[in-house]
Parts: sequence; C-alpha cells; structure tokens
Amino acid sequence: MMRYTLHPLGEDAVLVELGKEISKETHRKVQSLTAFLEKHPPEWMIEYIPAYTTVTIFYNPFEAYQLSNGQLPFDFVCSLITPLIEELTENDMQEPQIVEIPVCYGGEFGPDLDFVAEHNGITPEEVIEVHSSGSYLVYMIGFAPGFPFIGGMSEQIAAPRRDTPRLKIPERTVGIAGMQTGIYPIETPGGWQLIGRTPVKLFRPMDESPTLLKAGDHIKFKPISLEEYHHWEETEQ
Repeated sequence: MMRYTLHPLGEDAVLVELGKEISKETHRKVQSLTAFLEKHPPEWMIEYIPAYTTVTIFYNPFEAYQLSNGQLPFDFVCSLITPLIEELTENDMQEPQIVEIPVCYGGEFGPDLDFVAEHNGITPEEVIEVHSSGSYLVYMIGFAPGFPFIGGMSEQIAAPRRDTPRLKIPERTVGIAGMQTGIYPIETPGGWQLIGRTPVKLFRPMDESPTLLKAGDHIKFKPISLEEYHHWEETEQ
C-alpha cells in the first residue's frame, strides 16, 4: 500500500503527497497515479499536474458538490481518491519511453563547458564523456513549456548556477545546475551552466503531443559534431 497525504490547494485542487524526498521510488508512485488518472479520468477532474513528489488534481468544485450529496467538494474528492490510491500498484505505470538526445558540446553552443570542467578538476572532454554516458530519468516537466527536470547526473560534473543569470538562452541548449542537467526548450532567461545544444526540438506546439519528453521518460545523450548538428537541424525544420 502506498503511503500518502492529501492537502487542500485553494478551493479547487487536492495535493497528493507521495513522498518527502526526490527518489526513484517516489517517482514510481507519482507515475502510477498519473497513469491511472490518464486512463480513467474522473468526471469531476479538470486536470492533474505531476511533480517530483506530488500530484496535484484540479477539480470542478460545483460539479463535485452536485455529486457529493451535500459533502464539501474537497472532502468528496478525497473520499474518492483515497481508495483509488490504496489500490494502485507499479503495474499501473506506463512503459517508459527511451529517448536519445544528440548534443553538440562546447564551442558557441556550450560556453560554460570549460567552467564545469575546471570546477570539477577534469578536462572538457571528460565532462562530455561523463555527461553522455549517464542514464537519466525525467522526473517532471515545468518552468517553461517542455522543460525537463532530469535526474541521474554524476556528481563528477555537478556545478553551481551562475551568480548572474543570462537574459537569453537559445532554445535547445543543454545545461547543468547543481546535480541536475536539463534542456531549455524555448528561448528564456536562465542561470544554468551551458555545455551544449541539441538540434532536436523539445517544444512542438503544433503537434498532437506538444512536448517531446514527459515525466517518466529515460534519456540518453549522444555527442555529435558541429557538421552533424547542422545536418540534423535541417531535417527538424
């Protein structure tokens, strides 16, 4: 049985807390609940938002009240969520998608590669080797449309955020902040250390699925040359 707590979030949402720490175990619980909600959306639910350790379920309070026979909407929704969560197992999870992300490291695409190397006492080539040999998990999508918060990076290449964030970071830039790595899906300000860029678009607003990645996906980074980058970018147009 999953351990969890339920918290009100405003007048139209329940925050389901499935753990206190970021971990693969908690992530599996988040994935199990979101997979169930995706397959069996309750009529009173508006949407759900998964995060590192929680799932926020937004509901229509008027519809919930009409269905509740006089219960407060929050109490009614909790009474339905509780047995649902207690019956969930990891078998409810969807099969993870494995996505290979090509990256052109360094140069104009990765102006902070040398800093990350110097900060950790290794060479830029070793940073690339460590970064591209890791096994990564997308814990959540947030901050910007399609921005993946990725876990699993080696401590060997961890680096602090910049003291002064950049006002513009080009879309598809790969960065490091602390023990995390991520990819900027759109041009945005940011304070991560930039080590490369991928020619693959992460945010595709005209597609049926507007983001390439989703929570639960596994990522493998593949180093490519500048020539390969430009060829790949042309095919993405």
